[in-house]
Amino acid sequence: MFLFWLRVAAVLYGVASLLAIPAVLGNRPRGHRFCLPAALGGWFFHLVATVEMMAAAHHLIPVMADEIVSTLALLIVAVFLLIFFIYRTISFGLFALPLAFLLTVIPALGPERHTFGSPLIRNGWIAFHVVMLLAAYAALLFSLLSSWLYLIQEQRLKSKGGPSFLTWLPPLDTMDRITQTTLVLGFCCMTVGLFAGSLVAQEDVGIHYFADPKVLLSFAIWGLYVGILFMRRSSGLRGRRAAWVTSGVLVAIVFVWAANLLGSVHSSAHRFGLK
Repeated sequence: MFLFWLRVAAVLYGVASLLAIPAVLGNRPRGHRFCLPAALGGWFFHLVATVEMMAAAHHLIPVMADEIVSTLALLIVAVFLLIFFIYRTISFGLFALPLAFLLTVIPALGPERHTFGSPLIRNGWIAFHVVMLLAAYAALLFSLLSSWLYLIQEQRLKSKGGPSFLTWLPPLDTMDRITQTTLVLGFCCMTVGLFAGSLVAQEDVGIHYFADPKVLLSFAIWGLYVGILFMRRSSGLRGRRAAWVTSGVLVAIVFVWAANLLGSVHSSAHRFGLK
C-alpha cells in the first residue's frame, strides 16, 4: 500500500514544482495559494508511505537505496515547509520541490519498474531526454551571450556613444529580460530532461541510477541553475555579476558534457544507446 501513497506524493510534488516556477519567479500570489497546499499534501502522503515502508521492512531507519533516496526527499520538503512557516517565503520551493519530485518518482515506480511498450517508444523517450538537455545548454548559451551584450551596451552608454557599429544592440532592459527568460527556459528543459533520463535509467539500473557520479554532476548543474535564478530573484543579480556567474555555470556544463562523452563511469549510457 505504501507504493500507492508514494505515487500520490510524487504526483503532488510534480504539481507543486510546476506551480513553484511562476509563484517564485513571477511573484504571483495565486501560485503561492496553490503551490503550498500541493507541497503540504505531498509531504503528508510521503510521510505515510515512509512509515508504512519502514514497517513493512521491519526496521526504523532507511537501509536500502530506495528508502534512503525517498527519506532524503521527505526531509528536503520538511525543511522547505519549516522555512516557509517560520519566514513566510516560498522561494526555496524552486529548488526543494523539483528535487523532491525527481528523488521520489523512481522509488514510487516500485520494484517492478516501469517498462516501455516497445523499443520505438523507448528510443523516442531517450531522444526526448537528449533534446531537452541540449535545449537547456542552448538556452544557457543564449543567456551568457545576452549577459555579455548587456555589459557591452552598458559600457557603450556610459561612454556616451561608443562605436557606431554597436548601435544595433537592444536596450539594456530588453537584454536583461532575454537573460531571465532563457534561464527559466533552460531550467525547465533541464528539469524535464533529468526526469526523462531517470525514467529510462530505472528500467535498467533502478534506484542505483542516482549512484552514478556523472548523474550527480548533472543534478549539481541543475542546482546551479536554481542558484542563478534564486540570486536574480532575491538579490537582483544583473550586469557584470550575472555575466561572470553564467560563464562559470557554462564552463561547469561543458565539463560535465565532456565527462559524459569521454568517461567510462556512466555505464548506463551503453544501455541507453547513447554511445
